[in-house]
Amino acid sequence: MASDHQSTLTTSLPISTNEDDLHSSALLPSPAPRKSPSSTLAFISLVITTAAAFSFLFFSSSKPPNPSPHSTAALSSRPLSKLHHPVVLIISSDGFRFGYQFKTDLPNINRLIRNGTEADLGLIPVFPTLTFPNHYSIVTGLYPPYHGIINNYFTDPISGDKFNMASHDPKWWLGDPLWETVSNHGLKASTYFWPGSEVRKGSWNCPTNYCMPYNESVPFEERVDALLSYFDMPSDEIPSFMTLYFEDPDHQGHQYGPDDVRITDAVVEIDALIGRLIRGMEERGVFQDVNIILLGDHGMVGTCDKRVIALDDLAEWVKIPKEWVQSYTPVLSIRPPPGYSTSEIVGKMNEGLGSGRVENGEFLRVFLKEDLPNRLHYSDSYRIPPIVGLVGEGFTVTQTRSTGQECGGAHGYDNAFFSMRTIFIAHGPRFARGRKVPSFENVQIYNMVTRILKIDGASNNGSVSFADTVVLPAHSN
Repeated sequence: MASDHQSTLTTSLPISTNEDDLHSSALLPSPAPRKSPSSTLAFISLVITTAAAFSFLFFSSSKPPNPSPHSTAALSSRPLSKLHHPVVLIISSDGFRFGYQFKTDLPNINRLIRNGTEADLGLIPVFPTLTFPNHYSIVTGLYPPYHGIINNYFTDPISGDKFNMASHDPKWWLGDPLWETVSNHGLKASTYFWPGSEVRKGSWNCPTNYCMPYNESVPFEERVDALLSYFDMPSDEIPSFMTLYFEDPDHQGHQYGPDDVRITDAVVEIDALIGRLIRGMEERGVFQDVNIILLGDHGMVGTCDKRVIALDDLAEWVKIPKEWVQSYTPVLSIRPPPGYSTSEIVGKMNEGLGSGRVENGEFLRVFLKEDLPNRLHYSDSYRIPPIVGLVGEGFTVTQTRSTGQECGGAHGYDNAFFSMRTIFIAHGPRFARGRKVPSFENVQIYNMVTRILKIDGASNNGSVSFADTVVLPAHSN
């Protein structure tokens, strides 16, 4: 099955980082007004003044953004002081929406920001903005159609087999995740929880003591201490690549929504864990040697039952039996049985949704998957059902309408929504201090890691040259 996906894979399919390009339509500039002859002199004067100002701005802005006050070579990587080889640690705080870092004082996370590199307006997740597709995109550099994990739950239309978050059969997991790439190069990798890390494929066999089987009940502090113990090993036993995963603040976001005080409490706890990690590394003399990437997989938006679109409300135009629906929300996925015209179903659904007679109908638009916006990169896989609905921010699709009014939080929506963005904070010898970079998609991270570890990565959807815009050149001894 891997060949079905990899055959269409290109080595570089970066998304635009221009904020306007993240929306389905762009605003076109108005044509410039014609200048009258009487205004020519004033216009020339304006051009000269503007040119002088632009020249000043151009040359002043061509300097590296936010150069470090602590370094005389802001764009040079720093030599290792204790470790004998590069180490990259990726920490995922599930559901850490961009903006949570401003809710309260977070001394440890802010320390990483002040002395590291941050995506100024957050990290852009892939679509759908769900946990498993995004975590696997981060470590493979692939969009979901190419790495195979198109949702948290889905059905293979050929075999009928069902994927869930406990599925470890390698047939589901395509591409080369970073732990496999690292292992292929004879280096050690460790994973303290990460979707796909327990899958034995290629040279990765989930080695004992280096690959922890997922267990949600393991205290966060125990996870941090276990990772720190790697730095007590002989130098050649220390993994070159490590992952660390926390379920929060995703749990609180789902239960209470992104604006609840319990989100702030959860973020404070994550900050304390980062502090525990930093202190442990400092005690071992390795903190400045380790390249730490702190990120999330997606954001979070508030939802309430009154913001519901019910498929049964479309019965006047077309009936959608629940047996056809593989997922309702925030990604509506429909696979009708053979013999039904998918294009006719899409047409009838959109007719009803746009009629004004379906409650909240304007907040759902349905597509044949091949007609989805190209920026979503969500069509090139037979696993994706033929009909996909994009749900409005904070809205929910159900089969039938209920009378409940309970509120909470959700994610999985269009990755153009800022509410779906998460954080990217990188600290270490290969990241400039006090630097801000424009937002980018998480498929770019794979090439950053391989660049730091000085190994060749597998083909992926990130841009090899993009890594140069975030990662500092290697230090020359």
